[in-house]
Amino acid sequence: MEHVTPIYILSGFLGSGKTTLLSRMIAYWKAQGLRPAIVMNEIGEVNIDGLIAGENVPTAEMLSGCICCSIRADLTSEIAMLVQNEKPDVIVIEATGIANPMEILDAVAEASLYMRMDVKKLITVVDTAHLLHLSVEQKGKTYRLMQEQIRSASVLLLNKTDRVSAAERDAMERFVHRWNPYAPILPTERCDVNLDELLGSLPDHENHPVMPRHSAEQEADEPQGRAVPEGVEDQIQPESSHAEHSHHSHDHVMSYTYYFSRPVNSEEFENFIAGLPRDVYRAKGVLTFSDTNSRFLFQYAFRESDFMKITPQGRVPDVVVFIGEHFNKSVLQAELEALEGKRTSV
Repeated sequence: MEHVTPIYILSGFLGSGKTTLLSRMIAYWKAQGLRPAIVMNEIGEVNIDGLIAGENVPTAEMLSGCICCSIRADLTSEIAMLVQNEKPDVIVIEATGIANPMEILDAVAEASLYMRMDVKKLITVVDTAHLLHLSVEQKGKTYRLMQEQIRSASVLLLNKTDRVSAAERDAMERFVHRWNPYAPILPTERCDVNLDELLGSLPDHENHPVMPRHSAEQEADEPQGRAVPEGVEDQIQPESSHAEHSHHSHDHVMSYTYYFSRPVNSEEFENFIAGLPRDVYRAKGVLTFSDTNSRFLFQYAFRESDFMKITPQGRVPDVVVFIGEHFNKSVLQAELEALEGKRTSV
């Protein structure tokens, strides 16, 4: 079977420690005899962090723009060149600190239409001391961006815990958990983490367990014997109802990629798309239908779908990618397999 390249996305605000984690991950894979590659995004015209990877690690530099906006279209070609020319065992995308992970995930989904890849984890590195400072006022663009980066993660590294007290660390861990109750939280210093656990045993991005949400009543019933000095949690204001609404909208972002082994009926596929759960808010794909002679580029957003005839250059698989919040991957897989005739019922 054709190799599916695993993709890891590193997110986190400027100075959180992403590059330190990246260097640890590269060393880990190389020690296992694997060949990693990097897509590194910087806003400036020179990528200083890229020097850390070393000459023997294939690196694609995307400078003078952010993956999720001005140079997003370049991501597909950069990954394609890495896969074709370097044949890496794994690719890490380190996004600039001001990038929104949701947009990066959407850009990677675009790339997966043309090559076999699988987003394994979206890892967000959090500067604990910085977040502690921002949590007091709870406003500003940086605060909102960190909020999005935390809510989109499948794994969270609460980094630089040596720069806060134990009570402050515990307060920030609870604070972050309220934003994203689904992602494991790993407190670290200099991103020193068990990489077997981070890259192996923790759930993949598309296979998160859906954990029960903590209600205000549950938090009120929790033991109050917290070793938090006055001025730590007292200064962390409860989030407004608007922020709580936003929490329900962004707390568990995930993607699922399905590769077809044969053409499917166009009408049956359209019926499948019409019945997608509302938790799936974006989908795209390249498809061959059994009842037509053309291949189609498929797009789905805001409950509307569009099909456009295409003639792909080179070898492009039939594939569809779904992006949304805590939807059931297994149900989608079963329905798609039924479309292909792999299952008699769903």
